[in-house]
Amino acid sequence: MSASGQAIATAPRSLTHKAAQRLRLALPGLWELVLGAPLWGLMMAVSALAALYLRNGAETFHLKSILILFFCGGAVSWPFALLLGRFAAIGRGRETRFAAFFLCLTLCTIAVTAILFALDYRSFYTRWHAPFGTGTWAYQFTFTSASAIYQFIVMGIRLYLPLGFAALALTSLWLTCRMPKQQR
Repeated sequence: MSASGQAIATAPRSLTHKAAQRLRLALPGLWELVLGAPLWGLMMAVSALAALYLRNGAETFHLKSILILFFCGGAVSWPFALLLGRFAAIGRGRETRFAAFFLCLTLCTIAVTAILFALDYRSFYTRWHAPFGTGTWAYQFTFTSASAIYQFIVMGIRLYLPLGFAALALTSLWLTCRMPKQQR
C-alpha cells in the first residue's frame, strides 16, 4: 500500500478516535444530570406559568397539564442539551461555548417538549385511528404528530417568553463559565 493509501485508510480511524475522545470529555457527571434535569424542568414550568399568568391570569382549564408538559420537556431535554452543548463547546472560545449551550438548550428543550405534546395529542386521537401497524395507521400517526408539533411551535413556544429566554441566557452563561479547564 502506498503512503497516500495508508493515510487515507487511517484517517477515518483517527477521526472516530477523536470524536470518541471528545464525546467522552463531553459526558456530563451524574450530579449534573440528577440536579440539572429537574431544575431545568422547573425553570421551564415556571416560565410557562409566568407566561400564562401574564396573558390571562393563568385561568386555563389545562394549567396542571401544561405545567407538567413543560416540566417534563425541560427535564428530559436537559441530558441531551448538556451533552450536545459540551460536545460542541470543547476547545472553543467563550463566545462559541455560550452559543453552543444556548443553541443546544433551545433546540433540545423545544424539540422534546413538542414531541411530548405530540404523543399526548396522539393519545387523544387514537380512538378514531385505524388499527396499529396498518398503512392507514402510519399515515394517521405521521400527520397527527406533525400537526401537533406544528401547533406546539405556533402556540407553545410563546410560553417560554419572557422568563424562559432569561433562564436560557443565564443557564448558557453559567454552563459556559463552568466548563472544566481541560475542556476549554
